[in-house]
Amino acid sequence: MVFRGVNNVTLDAKGRLSIPTRYRVQLLDTCNGQMVMTVDREHSLLLYPLATWEDIERKLIKLPSLDKQARRLQRLLIGHATECELDSQGRVLVSPPLREFAQLDKKVVMIGQGNKFEIWDNQTWAVKRDQWFDEENAAEGDLSPELGALSL
Repeated sequence: MVFRGVNNVTLDAKGRLSIPTRYRVQLLDTCNGQMVMTVDREHSLLLYPLATWEDIERKLIKLPSLDKQARRLQRLLIGHATECELDSQGRVLVSPPLREFAQLDKKVVMIGQGNKFEIWDNQTWAVKRDQWFDEENAAEGDLSPELGALSL
């Protein structure tokens, strides 16, 4: 299952997010509509199919507990992880703490990122996207070796 593309969606008054129609059958077939939503460092949310999240969670749990960065990542990602399920109308409920964290209002953007979705407040996404384009243009020669070898 691969998620890609920018999807403008609406968050209803109860905090339910409508998953774009083109992904619903895939999600029902591959994970029975069971997903996990958690926070991201950019103040957006991440939405994973349950099996994909469980693989990530196992890796996070195995990190050394005395490593401060590992503990911080465990606390943030696992601590905020919330199970959610597609309802009969193809929506998932975004919990109030997660909505608050990502400052989600009515207009939301879902960005397909291969194995997951990023969920952004529409206005925040527009500002960040423009910043990234400006930064990319300003630092064109400063690519890591991995990115320098990438051909698009």
